[in-house]
Amino acid sequence: MTDQKTVIVTGAGSGIGAATARRFSADGWNIVLNGRTRSKLDKVAADLPDAHTLVVEGDVSKPADAKRIVDETASRFRGLDCLVNNAGVAKMGRAGHLSREDFETVMSVNVTGVYNMVTEALPHLEASQGSVVNVSSVSGIGGDWLMFGYNTAKGAVSNMTRAMALDLGQARVRTNAVAPSLTVTDMSTGVVENESLLAKFRERIPMGRPAEPEEVANVIAFLAGPDAAFVNGVVLPVDGGLSASNGQPNFGA
Repeated sequence: MTDQKTVIVTGAGSGIGAATARRFSADGWNIVLNGRTRSKLDKVAADLPDAHTLVVEGDVSKPADAKRIVDETASRFRGLDCLVNNAGVAKMGRAGHLSREDFETVMSVNVTGVYNMVTEALPHLEASQGSVVNVSSVSGIGGDWLMFGYNTAKGAVSNMTRAMALDLGQARVRTNAVAPSLTVTDMSTGVVENESLLAKFRERIPMGRPAEPEEVANVIAFLAGPDAAFVNGVVLPVDGGLSASNGQPNFGA
């Protein structure tokens, strides 16, 4: 048994998940990388210490995979101190027109995946008095045009976070979430590479740019760490000030 702490990061093959894994590793944690594409996970793992890194391929929307991810973690590292629920997908489509298949895909990964992972991880987190950090979105705080399914799912993640904070707090398991705005990841490539659309984001974000994955990862690490020991039930925007606006345009522009 080791005093070194252990974290599972879902959706760890790229973007925020990969940056989060690297940040926790730099902080001295054992890292469990999860995702559906082994080659992407192996690429992230190649930069992390072998003795403190485990790759577990799997789909968090499937209960059997969630159980296997947690079981392999407990077997390798003898415990679990933090679960980062980062796995997510997005499908565009407006209300009444998004296909049932796309809606169910978004909900199964973003919402059911969180449920599955928390259900399996909770006994270990209770034993360690650990924490959960969910990756929601500014899309889980307010609505977007043409993102009905994603807004529904991330809104659920935000309120799941609050409900879990109440239910699990007495067991000394803290639950918080980050709510990023546009972040430079594989999922956002279509926006970041579209200069006219990116300009609209820059106009709306007071800091004038998208987030880097590492900037979100740093906040996740804070919420999981000792400096946030009395932080529970927070959905923390990591959005460059986007949510500070009431939605009206810049009068001085």
